[in-house]
Amino acid sequence: MTVRDIKSVLDKVYGSEIPDLVDLEYLLALEDEQQMESLFEYADQVRSRFVGDEILLRGLIEFSNFCRNTCFYCGLNKYNRELQRYRLDSSQIMSAVNDIAAAGIKTVVLQSGEDGDLDAYWLKDLIERIKMDFDVAVTLSVGERSYEDYKLWKQAGADRYLLKIETTDKALYDSIHTQMSFENRIECSRNLKALGYQNGSGCLVGLKGQTIRSLAKDILFFKKEGFDMLGIGLFIPHEMTPLKNEPLGNIKLALKVIAVTRIVTKDTHIPATTAIGSVGKGDARLLALKAGANVLMPNFTPQPYKRLYEIYPGKRCVNEQSGECVHCIETMAKTINRSICYSRGDSKKNSHAGVLHN
Repeated sequence: MTVRDIKSVLDKVYGSEIPDLVDLEYLLALEDEQQMESLFEYADQVRSRFVGDEILLRGLIEFSNFCRNTCFYCGLNKYNRELQRYRLDSSQIMSAVNDIAAAGIKTVVLQSGEDGDLDAYWLKDLIERIKMDFDVAVTLSVGERSYEDYKLWKQAGADRYLLKIETTDKALYDSIHTQMSFENRIECSRNLKALGYQNGSGCLVGLKGQTIRSLAKDILFFKKEGFDMLGIGLFIPHEMTPLKNEPLGNIKLALKVIAVTRIVTKDTHIPATTAIGSVGKGDARLLALKAGANVLMPNFTPQPYKRLYEIYPGKRCVNEQSGECVHCIETMAKTINRSICYSRGDSKKNSHAGVLHN
């Protein structure tokens, strides 16, 4: 198929309310460098039209690496006896939030493993303190909880919630989440949406047994559920997991998933994830930003804890001090003629019309 033919498929996908699965599979299977570049350029145009040319920043605080789950791809799994576990206390978290606010960043992301000992009322009080002391949005990413907990945190002032599905292929999901429920994951996500959170999900590219078709179905799920933010990660094998001997996920496939997700979901906020930036030469987050991503997440987890949040090995920037990478991010943005946005960066679920032209 020629570049001209690729453009016709891209236009068809872009113009469809719910694209055909076969068209998404075709785009995700592209291998020719010129054809892939056409895909990335098209996605970049969609990104510019729907969410603008500024890169949003989210200040990340990984406040606990305890986890009750056994996810086969994650270094935080409860069977990893080699990992030194930690929990930050309220004062440590508030100090990190202060660093985020001092850097001018208007979104704080509180992330942890699915810590079974996380007290819902402790987190409620923390959210209230953050909202009282700082003019920031609060995003939570602490896993599956009850409807009542989600409601409690929303009433306390939490704005957003990220709960990645990782894969919508139920058989694949069950095979790598042996003590979890696919149905409960979906229910939790829909509870968050019903409660009024700006709702996030995402997938992991490169899982053992994953297919192009399952990734295409992930993207259709993202579209149908109307998520406000989507994180596309890359599988990186961890020595202390059952998938330790599996190959690294394909970075080009991850970029294609980002690009097709951008074209299909249009105004969703999509980060250039740290995982993508942690493999290969250079910083592949730049490639993600040129393929449809519009968010970066500088890490404000204090030392010495930053290196202990080891979902995967080789994570970039783990030896830096809290927030040190903000200046690097500004430099990165300039190299692709983009700028940093220091606003809250709320959901942009607006309607846009028109056809893209090269």
